[in-house]
Amino acid sequence: MAEEKEDYQSLIQIKHFFDELEQGIQLANREIIHNRIDTLTKEKILGFAVIVGRLRGRYLEAAFNLSASEDGDPPDMSKIEELQGKRLMFEEAKQAFADIRYAIEKGYIDVDWGPGNNKAD
Repeated sequence: MAEEKEDYQSLIQIKHFFDELEQGIQLANREIIHNRIDTLTKEKILGFAVIVGRLRGRYLEAAFNLSASEDGDPPDMSKIEELQGKRLMFEEAKQAFADIRYAIEKGYIDVDWGPGNNKAD
């Protein structure tokens, strides 16, 4: 019974430690990111999402335009390089959007929710 109580106390201490650590990480991230990014708005976030969508469209268009010639020859290497470049741009933008979303969810970035759209509502 005493061992179970010690295990429970140990788990409580570990949880408390990680809670304090998370709080410190959040404060550090907020300070660092706020020096670089102003408060975001729904319009700014949506604008970035549109950019990601355009990059996705360009990448997929290049993918569909990539095909073997009628005689079965593989596509020209320049077409492969173009496809790789478009994929890289899309993947980087998509990951950046996911990272922005994560930062908002963690409270690292402030969002101006606009009138009538208060976060607390």
